[in-house]
Amino acid sequence: MARAPEEPGPGDGRDPGRWAMLAVLCASLLLVAMDATILNVALPSLIDDLRPGPLEQLWIIDIYGLILGGLLVTTGAVGDRWGRKRLFLLGFVLFGAASVLAATAHSSLQLIGGRVLLGLGGAMVMPSTLSLIRNIFTDARERALAIGVWAAVAGAGACVGPLVGGFLVEHFAWQAAFWVNVPIVVVTVAMGVRLLPEYRAPHPGGLDWPGAALSVVGIVALAWGIKHIAKGSPHPSDVGALLLGVALLALFAWHQLRLDDPLLDVRLFREGPFLAAALATLLAMLAIGAALFLISLWLQYVHGYSPSEAGLRTLPSALAMLVGSLSSPWLMHHAGVRTVLAAGLGALAGGFLLLALAPQPTTYPVVAVVLAGIGLGDGLAITASASVLVSAVPAERAGQAGAVSETAYELGVGLGVALLGSIHAAVFSDRMTGLPLRGHDLDTARGSVGGAAEVARRVGGDTGRRVLEASRAAFDQALTTTAYVSAGIVVTVTLLTVFMVPRGFKVTGGGH
Repeated sequence: MARAPEEPGPGDGRDPGRWAMLAVLCASLLLVAMDATILNVALPSLIDDLRPGPLEQLWIIDIYGLILGGLLVTTGAVGDRWGRKRLFLLGFVLFGAASVLAATAHSSLQLIGGRVLLGLGGAMVMPSTLSLIRNIFTDARERALAIGVWAAVAGAGACVGPLVGGFLVEHFAWQAAFWVNVPIVVVTVAMGVRLLPEYRAPHPGGLDWPGAALSVVGIVALAWGIKHIAKGSPHPSDVGALLLGVALLALFAWHQLRLDDPLLDVRLFREGPFLAAALATLLAMLAIGAALFLISLWLQYVHGYSPSEAGLRTLPSALAMLVGSLSSPWLMHHAGVRTVLAAGLGALAGGFLLLALAPQPTTYPVVAVVLAGIGLGDGLAITASASVLVSAVPAERAGQAGAVSETAYELGVGLGVALLGSIHAAVFSDRMTGLPLRGHDLDTARGSVGGAAEVARRVGGDTGRRVLEASRAAFDQALTTTAYVSAGIVVTVTLLTVFMVPRGFKVTGGGH
């Protein structure tokens, strides 16, 4: 059923207030993006305090991204119907409340619960930011620049998360990584109430609750299955969860095709550029999310940097990300989307191949170049992908575009930490051989690099030194393996992108 175009809002046209609106949206996005990686450098301090097991450690890190990924399709549709400003503000208030819950956690379970609610709040915020940009900036060239700023903030948030987290942990405690959210939430909500316009579809239908349930349960089941199978020796229930997720998502797609007003118009994925943009975002972030997580651990456990020193050494990624994101709109206009996507993904692949082929022990100068490649590739590829996705839908369905972009982004990060993190853990454990340990100490040392450091401190002496040396060598070897896997993933999606995006393809005003 065709819809009338939305009524122009106060941010349409050349209203100078649109840039202030973008600033409000970017402030919220910065926090949500930072929370995906801010705990990377806080994890050692958190482990010492809460004593989570290896599986709990992974859940603390990646449950946030998985919840975000599972809910974004539904929240994007809710924003289209209920109002994007309203959903944005409510989600950010929940984000602030969840930060307090996580900051006051006295157990791993409470912290994981806080991260779940942070994911829920973030899922309400993130598609609203991109869909509001689609409505506020009606000119395609200007919108591309706004999306470039948006992508720069999102990527910079993920990259500077370890730096901010490291500073807060070193000078205060790991809880400060959550407390820092609260004052920013208060100020941003107050400014958002005053500045942001409201947008919704002009004739909204009812929400497809069966479709919402299928999408949420399907994505979570799929993520659960991938996560646990990747750890090795999967239980039949893990395989069952994976198959259930695939079946539910297939049923969701079939169900959406039968509706006049779907949660997600899956027909969009028949278009080569749209599908290529979604795949590029998902698979690039799968590799990037895992790399940032593992490099943060490498900096602290293998090289012994403090949290703030480790965070400072991730800056090449943030700086290169800014360059890539802000130059991407100009490059897309002059060279086309395919060239920018291929260049960004090529920079990513080159970074991972350098990490894989570098002689061991891996040195920081090599990692700095790798981080720069990751940041540049992220900035170019993710900005171009978001521009394609947003421009492919009419303004009234901007929430769908935001949902696809953010689902691919956050699910990619969450699955990357789960899948590649689990592969890294399996290789690490396999390489931890010949240790002068037995029983619980042996299991702990082989479980994670953090566990090995804990055992080394406890036993001390020559035995402790041998455990540390073995764990550092094993971590390096496991990092090489995951770098090869990441490079293979990115090279594959680069080839798919070149095949599916026509030469000279450029983003338009959308809605066609």
